[in-house]
Amino acid sequence: MSTATPSISPVLAPVAGGPFDTLRARLAGHLITAGDAGYDEARQTLYATRRPLAVVRAANARDVAAAVTFARDRDLPLAVRSGGHSLAAYSVVDDAVVVDLSRMKRVRVDPQTRIARVQAGATSGDLAGPAHEHDLALSTGDTASVGMGGLTTGGGIGFMVRKHGLAIDSLLSAQVVTADGAIVTASETEHPDLFWAIRGGGGNVGIVTEFTYRLAPVGRVLAGMLLLPASRAVLRGYLDLAAAAPDDLTTIANLQFAPPAPFVPADRVGEPVLAIIVCWTGTVADGDRALAPLRALATPVADTIAEIPYPKIYAYTDHQAAPHGAAIRSMFADDLSDAALDAALAALRDATSPYSLIQFRALGGAMARVSPDATAFAHRERRFFLAIIAIWLDAAEDAAPHAAWTNALWQTVRPEGAGVYVNFLEREGPDRVRNAYPPVTYARLAEIKRRYDPGNLFRFNQNVPPRP
Repeated sequence: MSTATPSISPVLAPVAGGPFDTLRARLAGHLITAGDAGYDEARQTLYATRRPLAVVRAANARDVAAAVTFARDRDLPLAVRSGGHSLAAYSVVDDAVVVDLSRMKRVRVDPQTRIARVQAGATSGDLAGPAHEHDLALSTGDTASVGMGGLTTGGGIGFMVRKHGLAIDSLLSAQVVTADGAIVTASETEHPDLFWAIRGGGGNVGIVTEFTYRLAPVGRVLAGMLLLPASRAVLRGYLDLAAAAPDDLTTIANLQFAPPAPFVPADRVGEPVLAIIVCWTGTVADGDRALAPLRALATPVADTIAEIPYPKIYAYTDHQAAPHGAAIRSMFADDLSDAALDAALAALRDATSPYSLIQFRALGGAMARVSPDATAFAHRERRFFLAIIAIWLDAAEDAAPHAAWTNALWQTVRPEGAGVYVNFLEREGPDRVRNAYPPVTYARLAEIKRRYDPGNLFRFNQNVPPRP
């Protein structure tokens, strides 16, 4: 597992006075350096703690532009933090100027037009609540704490992806700070090349400070968790049924050990299960009929599926917001063989942590009905997503055995893969970044990168270098 980082420029010492005071004076927000109150909190992310040169707690787009200009003019490395969920730990980088968007959390919902204006530091949960007040929702990530900035620019596969597509499929426009410090609007009619690139290209071409989305009419959903005993027959049945289900049904299935949750019988805790998180957006009666074949795959260990307000679905993933260690490999696939399913079952039995899991998602539906060349996210025709996720609660614990477990299963199943979701990449090298984009898409993204960021200022991401 690669831990290499992009090369960085020499450090500018954070001494009192000098350039940092100049930057501080330009900000409506706050500048934090080592020794300042709040520095230790500002450098903590979900997966790592780093020692940045400075953290700019931006209050608005002008603050972001000031930080970009400051770092560029001094040849300083620049990192961008939204929700701090970066699997590759790019949100906060050693000896870098970090643009921290986490205080830019404003959410404005117009119920008449169904349009939401959301600052990039807001989280999925920050949007879900205000939208639900008007029986509206956006298909976003599967954790309430994930930041809208990284989630959306990577594509946004969420709990309603089969019904309402990716988060980027509801994006109408975005405010973007480019590498030259300009603040521009990107949409189908303004900077359309930039608009194409931010929809799946990650942070390669600019820092998005605000998104404008069209929300979907979603109030209450039929949702919850269905736990089934783990077996090849259950896995195969899930994949076949979930991929062929009506668009209203989106699921996330984790092959894992049954957790000590209140809804799990005490004598079944620790048993290998397929834990299926269900989100049905149609009527309850139709949902019960659609779910009946899944429930019939085996006698459930637990079944909590009920009609709930859409934001309550995040209760099933709230635990993911706590800092922890993780080693992840993932891929899209058009099919998964019995041998791959058997390998996953065997791997779970040998897991190095009781919290590790192998995740399966059935895709298709609305996501697949958008042309693959419409956005930088291009793997729209893929039927499945698979992620191998080793999780351990003490981030200081030796990662080597967990990474070895992840890699062993990954090497077995990766020949069946077809591309990868950029938001689920660790620091895996340039070939894996290329795997996130078909060749034509990658070339187009590199050309737009050359246009907007020829010096590769925005390089702490799943980097697509500018075309020479």
